[in-house]
Amino acid sequence: MELANGTTVQEFILLGFRVGQQGQLLLLICFAAIYTLTLAENFIIIMTVVQDSRLAHLPMYVLLSNFSWLEMCYVTATVPRMLFDLAVPGGVISFNACFLQFYIFFSLGTVECLFLSAMALDRYLAICHPLRYPQIMSKDFCRALVAACWILGFLWYVVPVLLISRLSFCGSNVLNHFVCDSGQLLSLACPPLGSLPLLCYIFTSSVVLATFLFIVISYIFVGITLIKASSQSSGIKGVSTVSSHLAVVTLFYGSVVAMYIGHSGDSHTDNTKVMTLFYSAVAPVLNPLIYCLRNNQVKEALLRLLRRKRM
Repeated sequence: MELANGTTVQEFILLGFRVGQQGQLLLLICFAAIYTLTLAENFIIIMTVVQDSRLAHLPMYVLLSNFSWLEMCYVTATVPRMLFDLAVPGGVISFNACFLQFYIFFSLGTVECLFLSAMALDRYLAICHPLRYPQIMSKDFCRALVAACWILGFLWYVVPVLLISRLSFCGSNVLNHFVCDSGQLLSLACPPLGSLPLLCYIFTSSVVLATFLFIVISYIFVGITLIKASSQSSGIKGVSTVSSHLAVVTLFYGSVVAMYIGHSGDSHTDNTKVMTLFYSAVAPVLNPLIYCLRNNQVKEALLRLLRRKRM
């Protein structure tokens, strides 16, 4: 039977990682531990910021708590499904569920790009314009910035997802991935595809490139300001406030760029899966550690929270 849009495919098969039974068990245990640890770490950061009066109203930590919530959502968009496929061989996912995952996964990725840019803007204003920072990064502006990141992120991929979902799919229904990906879906669609692949590429690359350039330009000005700092101690303090964010930016954008570097064929597909796994599952478990280990205010707030819980 054909669906309303003419497609003969009503479900897809996610190949995931092609390993033996022992390898699947090992991956299942490993990813389950990563998922649990990611949720716990980011939840702790959110609770630390929300319950600490010294951090709850600071824009930097409002953005950080929202970023932690984003990481929890991001890892939930892929890892539970991946764990299910490892535990129950087959990897069958319905047409609607596949496109829902596709939309949520790419939307959350866009939100992450926007939040990393917002955090870079916050550091730029705090270091390059410290006197004007309280007026510019007001409570209302910070709330509007957070809302804009979430809303724009989830609006960005509406058109590509709708256009791809209206394509006809025929022949193979096997996706050589562990997540419903636009490239894999387009490869299974019946021709002609027209300019849709180019459109999807523009939507993806433009948000990644634009936010990355914004972050780079922001930190160029931050670096110049720190170099010109007359006090060595102020310079060191400035470096400590941006080093954590730079590490997170490097993890995310480095893995995204590396995903597009590789050979054609199966090696490129395997590289894509590994890099997608890194920025969607591994990076979210590392980011809270980076922010906590290199941020004295977060560590002090966490200690205060633990003392209150003991009392």
